Amino acid sequence: MGLIGKGIGLSRTPAMHIAEAEAQGLRCTYDLIDTDTSDYAGHTLRDLLNIAEDSGYAGLNITYPYKVEVIDHLDDLSDGARAVGAVNTVIFRNGKRTGHNTDASGFKTAFEMYLGDSAHEHVVLIGAGGAGVAVAHALARSGVKRLSIFDTDEKRANDLSVQLHNSQTDCLSETVTDLERFLRNNAPDGIVNATPMGMEKLPGTAVPAELHRKSTWVADIVYFPLETQLLKEARAAACQTMPGSGMAVYQAVRAFELFTGRPADPARMKATFDAFDTQPRSNAGS
Repeated sequence: MGLIGKGIGLSRTPAMHIAEAEAQGLRCTYDLIDTDTSDYAGHTLRDLLNIAEDSGYAGLNITYPYKVEVIDHLDDLSDGARAVGAVNTVIFRNGKRTGHNTDASGFKTAFEMYLGDSAHEHVVLIGAGGAGVAVAHALARSGVKRLSIFDTDEKRANDLSVQLHNSQTDCLSETVTDLERFLRNNAPDGIVNATPMGMEKLPGTAVPAELHRKSTWVADIVYFPLETQLLKEARAAACQTMPGSGMAVYQAVRAFELFTGRPADPARMKATFDAFDTQPRSNAGS
């Protein structure tokens, strides 16, 4: 298998799949196909999909910024991927490419574990890209009644709001054009960052530290670093937080099943993920 994305050198996904396969008596190769590196910088997404399929890969994970673009290069979509409109797992089987979305189910599982007992009537979602779309659907399915969506691309936020309106009728969706002003004038139950902001290569936060309220929980999907600036400042304000590790582990659990046809052990995959935190940084790069 493999993972296609930009700036993914610190991904923990390969180790999770390789260790789980070994525990089940399988031999697994999982490659990082990082388009920020010289090895792949000259290739289009179509090129990389063709190379992987021709090389006999079982499938690929897809991450930023290709989760929507990849759809144009597939033969079919699962019901979940079609509903979300984004793909993070591609399966090569019987000459066909089928796209799946395990991000939505992965985030929903993590959210219910970390924050299921917290108030979540109104949530602010930052980011309406491929990951943001999956998170939006997961939040709606988890009982969020009002979802306020901000993206630097206002059209993308509007498109997601309309999509949710048409498919998740129990959740009122709206577009936010000025995030700081909105947070100053509203007190949402929660804030979710579904953008790459906070990654080591994209440092920063969209939420000024002074706007964190103790009553508002904060979740992030970024997990390298595990404590982003957003989460660090939220914790300093005594907010309840959810790190990106939850979504990362549970999307991988479902993806492993799609790749191999065998169920994965979530606790075992989480243990592999957590083991990175005890390793020297130089050994925790992939």
